[in-house]
Amino acid sequence: MSITQGIHHVAYRCKDAKETVEWYKKHLDMDFVLAIAENKVPSTGEPDPYMHIFLDVGGGNILAFFELPTQPEMGRDPNTPLWTQHLALKVADMDTLLATKERLEAGGIDVLGPVNHTLFQSIYFFDPSGHRIELACDISTPKMNRALDKVKWDMINEWAETKRAPQHARWIHDGTEPPEV
Repeated sequence: MSITQGIHHVAYRCKDAKETVEWYKKHLDMDFVLAIAENKVPSTGEPDPYMHIFLDVGGGNILAFFELPTQPEMGRDPNTPLWTQHLALKVADMDTLLATKERLEAGGIDVLGPVNHTLFQSIYFFDPSGHRIELACDISTPKMNRALDKVKWDMINEWAETKRAPQHARWIHDGTEPPEV
């Protein structure tokens, strides 16, 4: 059993705290729950003014951002592909996913998807600071989940040795049925 009880908050940097609060409220209905601002970093004592904002993602989860006006302009890790780093948020169902896609597009936001990942369907887009956001709707079945659970250790062990994609769960991508477990 994990010693942790969940995610207290996940923090990213943003370009503009007020714009970020307004964007997430307008496009994803996230409530603004807290703002903390200091001229020194509490953990290190470094002089570095910041605005730290907290948004309610739902389910007791908090998404936070720091605006750091004295730091160089934020960028991305040039060695990590754009599609890799993202924040995936769960939505209730396909109707919500599709309605949110329409809402985002009506707000002038480019949206990719829905993309069918067999276990879930997703849409992808970027927030005003350039963070890639994924909204995902679970569509997996208990049979799929059992099949994946059965092969997870075989897959990670094979990957650790070969650094090539194991084929134990190929059914996710080739359209065949998962094996009976």
